[in-house]
Amino acid sequence: MASMARIWSFLFIVSIIGSSFATESESEDAPSKEFVLTLDSSNFHDTVGKHDFIVVEFYAPWCGHCKKLAPEYEKAASLLSSNDPPVILAKVDANEEKNKGLASEFDISGFPTIKILRNGGKDIQDYKGPRDAEGIVAFLKKQSGPASREIKSVEDATALVDDKKIVVVGVFPEFSGEKFENFTALAQKLRSDYEFGHTLDAKLLPRGESSAVGPTIRLFKPFDELVVDFEDFDVDASEKFVEEASIPVVTLFNKDPDNHPFVIKFFNSPNAKAMLFLNFSSENVDAFKSKYRDVAEQYKGKGISFLMGDVEASQGAFQYFGLKEDQVPLIVIQTSDGQKYLKPNLGPDQISLWVKEYEEGNVLPYKKSEAVPTVNDEPVKIVVADNFQDMVINSGKNVLLEFYAPWCGHCKKLAPILDEVAASFQNDADVVIAKIVNLILRCLDATANDIPSDVFDVKGYPTLYFRSASGNLSQYDGDRTKDDMIEFIQKNRDKTAHQDTGKDEL
Repeated sequence: MASMARIWSFLFIVSIIGSSFATESESEDAPSKEFVLTLDSSNFHDTVGKHDFIVVEFYAPWCGHCKKLAPEYEKAASLLSSNDPPVILAKVDANEEKNKGLASEFDISGFPTIKILRNGGKDIQDYKGPRDAEGIVAFLKKQSGPASREIKSVEDATALVDDKKIVVVGVFPEFSGEKFENFTALAQKLRSDYEFGHTLDAKLLPRGESSAVGPTIRLFKPFDELVVDFEDFDVDASEKFVEEASIPVVTLFNKDPDNHPFVIKFFNSPNAKAMLFLNFSSENVDAFKSKYRDVAEQYKGKGISFLMGDVEASQGAFQYFGLKEDQVPLIVIQTSDGQKYLKPNLGPDQISLWVKEYEEGNVLPYKKSEAVPTVNDEPVKIVVADNFQDMVINSGKNVLLEFYAPWCGHCKKLAPILDEVAASFQNDADVVIAKIVNLILRCLDATANDIPSDVFDVKGYPTLYFRSASGNLSQYDGDRTKDDMIEFIQKNRDKTAHQDTGKDEL
C-alpha cells in the first residue's frame, strides 16, 4: 500500500541526507534552557491554535536520526526565540501511546517528521529545509515572512536568484487583480519547496525576456533550460507547471550537496522512477550520459522520471534496493506501488531497448530479499521475501507474522514475548494432532525485504498480522502480552485441519 511506499521513500531519503544531520553530542555553548516546546495530545491543539506560525517535530525516542537532530533543533529554537516575531519550535513524541492519534492525524510514517503549521493549524506543510541549526534558522525565517518578496532592484533580484536553486518570479504591470492574487496563493501553497518573488520590471531579472511586462510567471532553475515562462495563472495549472518544470530531465546524484534537494524531489515524485547507477570516473560515462538523456527526453511527460547516480555517492540507495556494486552499470525502475525492475551490467546502447521492454510489460519484477535461512528451527520462524509466499501465503497454516526493523526499540521488547507465544503453540498436542499449525513468523528486517504492500499495510514497526489457514487476514492491534496474543490466535485460527498442500509441516 501507499503507506509502505512512504516508509521506503522516507528511509531512502534519510540515507541521502542523513550525513547532514549533526552529531549526537551538543556543542559546549548549547543553551541550558529548553526552548523547544514539548506537546502531547492534551495540549497540542490548544497550543497550535494560538499561533499563526509554529513548527512541530514528530519523533520517537529510539530513532537515531531524531537523537542527532535534537541538539540542532534546540539550538535553532533558542536562536529563533529572539526573532521578530519569535518563531516557535515544538516536538511531539509520536511513539507514545497517547500521541498515536496525533501521529495518525498528521500522517506520520517515519521519524523525524517536521511539519509547519500556519493559521492556527489550519494550513499544514512539510518542512523540507536543512537539518543543522543555522540552516533551520535561515529556512524558517524565510518561511515565517511573506510568501513572495518584492524585487525593486537588480540587487534584490541577484540576492533572490542564483545558480543553485529554483526561484519563481511573477512579473506584473501592477500588484493587484486576480492574477496577482492567484500568484500570491501559489506562493503561499508552495513556499516550503521554492522561493518566490514578484516585480513590476522584468529588466531587473538576470535572465529571460527583459521586455516582458506581464502578467508572466518566470521560473529560474540551475539545469536544462535556465529560465521558463508561463502565463496561465490558474492556481492548479501554475502549480503543475512549477512542479513539472522543476524536475531535471535527468536528476544527477553525486556527492555535491547542491544536487540533493533535486534528488529528494525526484524520489518524492509520484512518477515511476528510473535510476541508472554507474561509476562517474569510468571511461564510457559520457556515452551513458548521452544515451540516457536521449531516453529521458523520449519519455518526458509520460510518467517516468530519470536519475543518474554515481556509485560512490549511492551507497544508501544500494542498501535500500539490495543492489551490489558488481552489477554496475545497472538501471532500476521503481513504480508507485513499490514494484522494482532491474537490468544489471548493461551497456549504453541497451538502455533504450530495456526501458521499452519495461514499458511494454516484458520485464519481470525484481524482488529484494535477504538470504533464506539455512537453519530455521527456532520457535519464531524467519521469513524473507524469497520464502514469503511459501511460508505465509501458500502455507495453508495459521500464521502470526511480525514485521520489524532491527533498529526498532519496541521490536526488541516484543521479541521475548513472541518467543514465549511461539513456544506455547510448539508444544500444543491438540494442534499437532489436528494438523492446524499455528506459526509465529518474523519477517527478517522488513526494511530489507520486499513484501506484498498491496496486502500488508505496514505503517511502523513492529506491525503484527494474523492470516488464518483459509486466508482470512487481520491486523493484530491488541496488547502485546503473551496471554492476549495467545487468546487472539485461538479466537481467530481455523478450527478444522487445513488441506494437504504437498509440503512438509514446519
